[in-house]
Amino acid sequence: MKRTENDVFYEYIKRYDPDDEYHLVGEVDYHLLSDDKPYEGPESHREALRVVFEWLAKQSTEDKERVRIMFGDDLADKLRPLVYNIDKAKSSPLDPRVFFYCPNIVRTDCYGSVFYDSEWQPENNGTAVPYWYALIEPVHGRRNKPEDFIKVNEVLFPNGTDALDIYEWTTDWSDFFDAGHEWYGACCWSVYDKTRDRYTVMLVSATD
Repeated sequence: MKRTENDVFYEYIKRYDPDDEYHLVGEVDYHLLSDDKPYEGPESHREALRVVFEWLAKQSTEDKERVRIMFGDDLADKLRPLVYNIDKAKSSPLDPRVFFYCPNIVRTDCYGSVFYDSEWQPENNGTAVPYWYALIEPVHGRRNKPEDFIKVNEVLFPNGTDALDIYEWTTDWSDFFDAGHEWYGACCWSVYDKTRDRYTVMLVSATD
């Protein structure tokens, strides 16, 4: 299995974040992958996570060395490479209809706070948040609209969501999720699109 470096989806979401190294919409970091091996359910999803976190760990090491060059040893030595143990991750299947649920805006108050017709309400207790919330309501920066959520997923899954296998993973197996556990929330989802033989790993970890 390998990461996909170039994809029309990555080009599309640059309107939300122009970063060439990470692919973010709201607080969702997207990683696309392909595999020439037969699909084996959860174990294929676990392998997708492994590939993504190997890359993230490599990036964290390279970032540390860039800091060393730019700012010196004292600051660089305070940074540590990403730690993870994929074998500890546990998965649960998700219904696409639940995963892609998108609420409507009911009202916006005079302070700019947006209220939705969703039974779920943010608690900011470091647990998982719904996919729609992670995309629409980032901690800082641009707030997106429900129509952005719909359009992003139409570009990501152009053949629809009926042929998707989706798993939600625990987040106690890597310090990548430490920031999210502090406040906003931490999430890890993997999606296999049978119509395109493609995997998507979505990560969320943010705090204030």
